Amino acid sequence: MSDIILIVACMTLTSIFILQERDQHYTSAMVLKGLASLCFVLLGFNSSNGSQQARLICAGLLIGMIADVLLALRYVVKKNGQKVFLVGILVFLTGHIMYLAAVFPECPSKLIVIIAAVILTFLLMKWIFSRITAEKAFKIFGVVYIGAIVFLTCTAFANLFADSSLFHTVFAAGCLLFLVSDIVMVLNTFGSEQKFSLRVTNLSLYYAGQLLIAISLKTLL
Repeated sequence: MSDIILIVACMTLTSIFILQERDQHYTSAMVLKGLASLCFVLLGFNSSNGSQQARLICAGLLIGMIADVLLALRYVVKKNGQKVFLVGILVFLTGHIMYLAAVFPECPSKLIVIIAAVILTFLLMKWIFSRITAEKAFKIFGVVYIGAIVFLTCTAFANLFADSSLFHTVFAAGCLLFLVSDIVMVLNTFGSEQKFSLRVTNLSLYYAGQLLIAISLKTLL
């Protein structure tokens, strides 16, 4: 029952903070976003079996919550918004590293996954750069960050193909939603025109992805 309450609370808080952000109530939106993220953190800790793998995933969830607050903070401190955004992306990158540390060691085809991730990142970033305008620093950050989540997603699906357990299925689905949400975020943030519909899509996919990653711990043996 507590898991259901946390999932519903996360979805509800997410909906409210999106509306608050749309109406430019950025401080309240930041607080609500932090609370929404706290829900998937609590869900992860509540689902954890205490193993090293579970602890790493819980660390990734916690770091993700911190990054969420930082990305929301950029609207509150607009003068230093770009710097806060970059710090937030770096924190998110650290979270991806935690997830990778949890699942890459069991990957049966490490070299193939690395090669696939490099190729997919190159193709994806080439497509993204053809549709956005951004400073060089943001592009470098983008390559590293998107590369990390592509690497994580490739690893998750390689593990799934090798062992179609419920944990690998749910975790891979969460990573895929996370990746798509980040692509939408980049296109909407650095595209020619920011659209509220894309913001809703970005955040909806993101929170769904994090919730799936958190709940996957329930199935971790």
